[in-house]
Amino acid sequence: MSLEITAAVDGENRRLDVTGEVDVSCADELRAAIDAQIAEGVTGELVVDLAGVPYIDSTGIGVLVGAAHRVSEAGATFVVARPQRNVERVLGLLGVQADLNIREA
Repeated sequence: MSLEITAAVDGENRRLDVTGEVDVSCADELRAAIDAQIAEGVTGELVVDLAGVPYIDSTGIGVLVGAAHRVSEAGATFVVARPQRNVERVLGLLGVQADLNIREA
């Protein structure tokens, strides 16, 4: 399953809708999409919607955690929205929920 990432801007907020499995083979694509949003200037929230992601490995989670720190350093808020149950479980097991500001909407 290939990774699809769609970007949207709403005022100060930016959103990336991600569909597909996020693993070592495509984590760089997710990182590049997030970095592009940061480079354009995030001042509000950068929301990464994972509703369409059935699987994420440790490489993908590392991309999200690293992005959360870079967005915070830029003075904005990083949010992971609507992770599927199995993805949310993995995030919980790794203890990164606070870093990722996980929310359901």
